[in-house]
Amino acid sequence: MTRWTWLICLGFAGTASAVTVRDDAGNAITLRTPALRVISMAPHVTELLFAAGGGERIVGAVDYSDYPEAANKIPRIGSNRQVDIERVMAMKPDLIVAWMHGSSERQIDMVKKLGVPVYHSDPQTLAGIPDNLERLAALMGTSDTARPVAAALRSKLAALRATYAGRAPVRTFYQVWDKPLYTLNGRHIVTDALRLCGGENIFDKLAVIAPVVTVESVLEADPEAVFGSAEKNYGGVNLWRQYPTMTAVRNGNLFTVDGNLLNRAGPRMIQGAQAMCEKLDEARRHRR
Repeated sequence: MTRWTWLICLGFAGTASAVTVRDDAGNAITLRTPALRVISMAPHVTELLFAAGGGERIVGAVDYSDYPEAANKIPRIGSNRQVDIERVMAMKPDLIVAWMHGSSERQIDMVKKLGVPVYHSDPQTLAGIPDNLERLAALMGTSDTARPVAAALRSKLAALRATYAGRAPVRTFYQVWDKPLYTLNGRHIVTDALRLCGGENIFDKLAVIAPVVTVESVLEADPEAVFGSAEKNYGGVNLWRQYPTMTAVRNGNLFTVDGNLLNRAGPRMIQGAQAMCEKLDEARRHRR
């Protein structure tokens, strides 16, 4: 049994029974029949829906919903910052899966006015990823498909925890973008991945989830490792090479990771966490 609570009336087994689950905002989402027409309002949501066995039920998705390959064929409804409400209405969804972020509140309020159930997917920890997968499967009636997928993700997480438990901490700067210089605080799921690996986020205590920081504040914190993601039009971690006294530069610990794995809270993030763990072990070997 997982940590989150199922509220199942009778299930979908061959009847018009209702199923209720709680989303990541704590809301109870009830459907009387399985969702057959689903709209995804975030790339990580699209990945979760496919993994949960509901890929063929996605009738609309936002830009950058590009995994798995079949997701590229799904009609677009806009971006995760601005969706075409008229197009959403025309698709006649019976479930919308949204992601709560800084600029989403207005558009999600507009979507709710359509009278369609809205599930908020925003895993705060790696363990929340298989939880989300199973909840979404319950709403679509695809639990038989999702259950072994979720179990495999949990098994992989348990193996990573066992492998990296007790490793020496590595003070780390996670660089989301370089202009401006964005990072993530301790409440973000990326920091949960760092903790799994024995990493310590140097900006763990900041109040804002995705704060802008200064070069000077990073230099003052003097991280032992720096992570950046491989993204188009992004300068990456090379900007730190001009500061040879920084520990991460001096020890050769400027790492680049696949942003599609670590910046999306979907099933592949656990694979991304493993890559991060391996890089942090490399940083440990570089200690002088």
